[in-house]
Amino acid sequence: MSARRVSTKPRRAAPTLREVCDGLERIAPTALAQSWDNVGLLAGDPNATVRRAMLCIDLMPAVVTEAISADVQLIVAYHPPIFKPVGRLLADSRETDSQVFDCIAAGIAIYSLHTAYDAADGGTNDVIAELCGIDPRTCEPLEFVDQPGERSCKLVVFTPISATERVAEAVSAAGAGIIGQYRRCSFRGAGTGTFEGSDATNPAVGRAGVYEKVDEIRLETIVPHGVLPAVIDALRAAHPYEEPAYDIYPLDPSPVRGIGRVGRLPRPITLIALARKLKKAAQAAGVQVVGQKDKLVRRAVILVGAAGSLPFRVGLGSDDVVITGEIRHHDALTIRRHGAAAVALGHWSSERPGLGRLADRMRDAMPSLDVQLSDADHEPFVAG
Repeated sequence: MSARRVSTKPRRAAPTLREVCDGLERIAPTALAQSWDNVGLLAGDPNATVRRAMLCIDLMPAVVTEAISADVQLIVAYHPPIFKPVGRLLADSRETDSQVFDCIAAGIAIYSLHTAYDAADGGTNDVIAELCGIDPRTCEPLEFVDQPGERSCKLVVFTPISATERVAEAVSAAGAGIIGQYRRCSFRGAGTGTFEGSDATNPAVGRAGVYEKVDEIRLETIVPHGVLPAVIDALRAAHPYEEPAYDIYPLDPSPVRGIGRVGRLPRPITLIALARKLKKAAQAAGVQVVGQKDKLVRRAVILVGAAGSLPFRVGLGSDDVVITGEIRHHDALTIRRHGAAAVALGHWSSERPGLGRLADRMRDAMPSLDVQLSDADHEPFVAG
């Protein structure tokens, strides 16, 4: 009889819902979502423990039943089941409030990603780009958005040479001078400062009532807005002058990639060949194409779900193909007037491939969390 091998590695504790939400925020920052969207934690207790999470596109009754049976504590629904202000939650409703009610009754939290995940690096649009053979790193977004996070400013202070290090160390200790993983960051330039104090002054350099010229250092550093008052207090305490001269310049954060992707295909391909390739890769029930099937396309404009009028921002040309889920009739006509083409995979089918990538990233970020894809979540349309 052989002895059973027992793992000596300590089992990691299951994360709290708050910790899972923090992990999802790092994957798909909610600040990247469209202004009309409703993303983030929609229902649940942030302090509750989450052992199992289930991912789906749409929170349908069958998904809730599946989640309850699988003892799931969190459903990550790509489409937010709570989209507009909710007046009531009824168990017998035919709307999505019924599924929200059932989840709350079963102790299942609900989190939605939607357009935040569409815009995020490695999100739904990047996954479709990869299915096309495009390197996502070479894609450009249809729009750029402000980088999420706290705003910063640049602090510029003028000090006599002998006091520069003391002032620099004081403002750094108060929270200035941090850039990424670096601290005590600053820039220094030499110059001449001038002043003339009244008879009521007691200047640290020179005499009251005398026009003075002093060799000074222009010290520049970055300061997060949240610590700016503390940094100014530290500056004043360390600076030898009665009235230290300093300037504060607000900084606009570097924009980050927003929704949609535009990228060159690896090689020219006919519209029908690309449509068939994507149908197979996305496991779509069917696809629709706009344009001549034998038309060669070279550049893809990718917008999962419903593209709407967003593709027209890039100036569509005869080499372009719009890849999306669904296209309105008049938008299809506009695409043809531009001489471009389009592939519509189905709304659900264009978004579902991104869930597999999301599951992998959640497992990597939270190894103690059991992450699974819903089997009950499916395309509402079937091939005729």
